[in-house]
Amino acid sequence: MRRQGILLPISSVPSKYGIGTFGRESYRFVDFLEKSGNRLWQILPLVPVGNDGSPYRSESTFAGNVFFIDPELLIEEGLLTREECDSFDFGDNDRAVDYIKMGESREKLLRIAWNRAREKELDKTAEYKAFLKENALWLEDYALFRALKNYFGGVSFLEWEDDIRLRKKTAVKKYKTLLAEEIAFCQYEQYLFMKQWKELKDYANERDIEIVGDLPIYVALESADTWANPELFQLDSKGYPTGVAGVPPDYFSATGQLWGNPLYDWDYHKETGYDWWMRRIAHCFELYDMLRIDHFRAFDEYWYVPAEDDTAMNGHWVPGPGYEFFEIMEQKLGKKQVIAEDLGSLTDTVLELLEKTGYPGMKILQFAFTPDEESAYLPHNHIKNCIVYTGTHDNNTTRGWVDSMSPEELRYVQEYLNEWDFWGLHWQIVRTALASVADTAIIPMQDYLGLGSDARMNTPSTVDVNWKWRMGTDGMSDELAASIKKFAVNYRRI
Repeated sequence: MRRQGILLPISSVPSKYGIGTFGRESYRFVDFLEKSGNRLWQILPLVPVGNDGSPYRSESTFAGNVFFIDPELLIEEGLLTREECDSFDFGDNDRAVDYIKMGESREKLLRIAWNRAREKELDKTAEYKAFLKENALWLEDYALFRALKNYFGGVSFLEWEDDIRLRKKTAVKKYKTLLAEEIAFCQYEQYLFMKQWKELKDYANERDIEIVGDLPIYVALESADTWANPELFQLDSKGYPTGVAGVPPDYFSATGQLWGNPLYDWDYHKETGYDWWMRRIAHCFELYDMLRIDHFRAFDEYWYVPAEDDTAMNGHWVPGPGYEFFEIMEQKLGKKQVIAEDLGSLTDTVLELLEKTGYPGMKILQFAFTPDEESAYLPHNHIKNCIVYTGTHDNNTTRGWVDSMSPEELRYVQEYLNEWDFWGLHWQIVRTALASVADTAIIPMQDYLGLGSDARMNTPSTVDVNWKWRMGTDGMSDELAASIKKFAVNYRRI
């Protein structure tokens, strides 16, 4: 089935609360998707983020980002008042997220909602108790981790007192009692997140729109996952990584990308039948209909960087779990819709793994047009079983990419596409993606809006300016929906 979708992170949805939420504008975007002939909404990971906003360095792979909880819906439930919501400052830039200001205000507002929920005894309902029971395997550890972080002034868990850093039973019991109030608040936040998200997802599914989620392959060192499950990772006796994740020098960085995440102890995972991984993926499919697995090639081989190195240049490849992992996944979870993020330099063994799984890979048009070189990303080399994008969250916008081309690159793109109007070139690139033989085409919302580099979501190997872009309230116009739908009809994606 030929289909098309739009990539738009929840954080980028319009909202008066400093960041996108699961509220009215997200429902409006679902309606926009339906009107424009799109059947997929791709988002970024829904996990908690810090002050840098990165969903790829989260403190939990299971928990949800409570910034997305919509205050307007809490007003409707009687947990907040309009006056309370209007009394906080969530930032004064409606096109960029101020994570510090927004985060501080959002936490204060959610604490008001939690106190009112307890007054109404909403923490004693059968529905809430069922949520706690169903999610206990990760929620109890995460809530305790969050409470401890606050108690110890936000420092890394590696700097906590040894008894709780190493999870001695007596220490865990002691702090669960001492921090019971904070733990309960964190758990209720997660309940509100899940409740609002599932209602939004149900609304989308009822309109034949599926959610494409994103699974970062690695977890952060500073996370509840690492603290609660050190046996899953390559750590020394003190809990520090012996090696960390990254990739060798590539398109984005001449020194490679040093991500710094702890690496998995794949031997241990194999002994357990990949139990933690199966629970992680099952949880993802409660949130999403389709899952993009980030850095798919690491299941074949992963880049091991000595923990003391400052760049990723001196790493080396180490075998990953291979096809066995996906065999067990299908046995335990059934056949699932998966997208393999297979970008970068690929070996024969990675390509073989991709073929054996049958998962569609990704074709990025911004990687295609290198003069005098053949590329699998060029449209004439696409296959049906793939997902074509103009760019991803790690790329420039297509307008920004066109603006930054060298004369040689620009001429090749113009000759290939037979498009000589410079200002119309980004639309021709979008059209080319949708016209591809690829079964699925997904276009970032910035490219439909024709936005430049200032709307870029992320530049790998940089900090401070990423994950902030927000769409204006005028972005979901009926005129744009009609234009996109024409593409869907003409290229038989509807």
